[in-house]
Amino acid sequence: MQHQLWAFLALDLARERAAEANRHHLASMMTDSQSSFSARLRRLLAQALAALSRGSAWVVRRLDSCIADDLGRALTPTE
Repeated sequence: MQHQLWAFLALDLARERAAEANRHHLASMMTDSQSSFSARLRRLLAQALAALSRGSAWVVRRLDSCIADDLGRALTPTE
């Protein structure tokens, strides 16, 4: 008799855990679909900022090389 009680309790506990897991899965699916737009927007903004940063670094490197050439010519001793 006691074995049947333990089996019943184990099955009931498993059913409750499965229902809880299902509710958690459904809740996470709802939040994922709502936050996917904001995640895409953040990713797009991050990519745009990275492109702007790379472009400005390229400009700075070009200006730095030009200024270094001019500075080198200006500091050469003249006779």
